[in-house]
Amino acid sequence: MGSVKMPSPFFWISTMALFTLSAAATVHQVGDSPGWTTLIPVDYAKWASSQKFHVGDTLLFKYNSTFHNALQVTQEQYKACNSSSPVASYSSGADSIVLKRPGTFYFLCGFPGHCQLGQKVEVKVTSGSSSHLPAPSPSPGPSPSPMGGPSASAPTPSAASSLSHFFSMLICLSLEFALLYSVFV
Repeated sequence: MGSVKMPSPFFWISTMALFTLSAAATVHQVGDSPGWTTLIPVDYAKWASSQKFHVGDTLLFKYNSTFHNALQVTQEQYKACNSSSPVASYSSGADSIVLKRPGTFYFLCGFPGHCQLGQKVEVKVTSGSSSHLPAPSPSPGPSPSPMGGPSASAPTPSAASSLSHFFSMLICLSLEFALLYSVFV
């Protein structure tokens, strides 16, 4: 009988690392299921305080673009509900904004009266990644703001978190396998 050569442990490690990095970030749908709206009362300050935002995570603003938008503004503009000269403007109705650096970021709806009704959110981003693994590298290309622009849709926050935990465990097992393989070969 012939012997079957197993793939190198480095093949398995690098494959698992790619899966882990793609699932390491969390997608935060602003306002959870109601989304970015004034029709359903959402306490965006309370929502934001219940989240942990990390570099590499994504903010997902979902809303009816006929009645809303998402504007990134300065702290002063945020406090005054001033949307006259935003840092960045989004209006697709499903805006994915990658958090590319630590800091505090401010968003509001620029439609008249919406910010005054509470449609604004302050997001505090820390430098650590969601899963304590390196965040994926941002893709090259222009972006409308310091945090980046719209990107492809991503899994729901709970799915991303579960995937991240699963793949983190898979990487650990792969590393153990690689060590055992190198000892016995």
